[in-house]
Amino acid sequence: MSQIGKPPCEEGVILGGPSATPCARSSRRWTLVAAILGSSLAFIDGTVVNVALPAIQRTLGATTSDAQWVMESYALFLASLLLVGGALGDRFGRKRIFLIGSGLFTLASIGCSLSTAVMPLIAARAVQGVGAALLIPGSLALISATFPTSERGAAIGTWSAFSAITAAIGPVIGGFLVEHYSWNLAFLVNAPIGIVLWAICAAKVPESKGGQGGGSIDAFGAGLVTIGLAGLVFAFIEAPARGWSATPIWMAVVVGLVALVLFVYVEARIASPMLPLKLFRERSFAGANVLTALLYAALGGSLFFLPLNLIQVQGYGATVAGAALLPFIVILFVLSRWAGSLVDRFGSRLPLVIGPFMASIGFAMFTLASTSSGYWQAFFPAICMLGLGMGITVAPLTTTVMNSVDKQLAGTASGINNAVSRAAALLAIALFGVVLTSVFDATLNGELARMHASPGLVAAVVTQRGKLAGIVIPGGYAEAAAAALRHAVKVSFVAGFRWVMLVAAALALLSAISAWVFIEGKVIGDAQARRRG
Repeated sequence: MSQIGKPPCEEGVILGGPSATPCARSSRRWTLVAAILGSSLAFIDGTVVNVALPAIQRTLGATTSDAQWVMESYALFLASLLLVGGALGDRFGRKRIFLIGSGLFTLASIGCSLSTAVMPLIAARAVQGVGAALLIPGSLALISATFPTSERGAAIGTWSAFSAITAAIGPVIGGFLVEHYSWNLAFLVNAPIGIVLWAICAAKVPESKGGQGGGSIDAFGAGLVTIGLAGLVFAFIEAPARGWSATPIWMAVVVGLVALVLFVYVEARIASPMLPLKLFRERSFAGANVLTALLYAALGGSLFFLPLNLIQVQGYGATVAGAALLPFIVILFVLSRWAGSLVDRFGSRLPLVIGPFMASIGFAMFTLASTSSGYWQAFFPAICMLGLGMGITVAPLTTTVMNSVDKQLAGTASGINNAVSRAAALLAIALFGVVLTSVFDATLNGELARMHASPGLVAAVVTQRGKLAGIVIPGGYAEAAAAALRHAVKVSFVAGFRWVMLVAAALALLSAISAWVFIEGKVIGDAQARRRG
């Protein structure tokens, strides 16, 4: 659930994509089906996994950091290799890379479902992330390469509608499978979709490449950004258990920062960078990406912990927890067309200030939840407010990114913004874990100090503190003492959850401020037209 619905600018990637290769109308229809199925795989996985995490944690005896790695190993390779995946399609054939990505993703999903321990699951998720990095840009590029510009709007509308349906039903189906069968089936559900997708693509989708076989592949840049992000993520996730002074932690920070600095240095000097830094000279483009990084860090980092609260603290079943964000998805879908016209009416700045500001209020409203809050009183209003804020933001953000650069670079700019949103969520999940764990530990220590439970029972809880709300109270003790400890664990988690939401609210507010400072009030055509004007 850390990635709800479509990330920003996916429509922009399609609209600004390559020129269409002439093909039969039936080929275009099958290509659209394949693109929808490919995106559905990613959407289902992005929304189902969080609902399954409490069951994974309980079944495999995993800590919260293990659960973070289940999410982060996938997100790391997806965020790092997303831009390279698009370049590989341009060079070696979009259909070919899409087939490789869908096959790898499907096989890795089966591997996830067969995992009986945490480490094999994390490894399978990493492979799944590599497959997604080939699959996602391929599904978008196939639409651009097959549909002429005059037909892309209708194709995007169909693709978006099915994407919304998938985003809505995915977590509900996943929650039902987890609750009534096994978390393994939440991964296995990808397999039949992947097999059908592979067969359709192999038989019906035409091949296409970029001009002159596409540009060069920035493998060195991809390696540097992967190492850089991995170093920081490792430090943030493992520091609460090992301590910031531990050698592996500070070395990971140093390696991560050095790799990211080298990445920027390399990207500024090579001929075909995966991240063209010259685009950031455009004030609105730079501002849009600052907004994206802050807002999607808030969204991705906070919504990772929401299902843990709903299931482990509030006591909801996985199905109900999967359905909890349906209002968010519905609002996002309903507002998307209306919000797309806001830039034409008011310019870019106003909706990109109001939307994130409303989202910050939504995040702040989550802090009102307690250990026994009702969904309709505590969570539903916050979810709706967050949906309104994001619904006002996403379409104008896509328009701003595309209009802030020259038309021929719109696809590249949209791909960069998409990758920024994923990288921001990746880092935020790890960083927010530090916040929640620190507050949880401090609160739990205070709660335990006020209790008079037996030393053995207290020790059993303390040794499991890495599981946070997933702590299991051992049997054989008085029910009153066990109930008091369960309440202490829930209170401690809610205290950390509130701080996470406060940080998310602050980031969203900063994103609104960044829009006010950096985004131009009006966007007239593309950047080249503005310079001529």
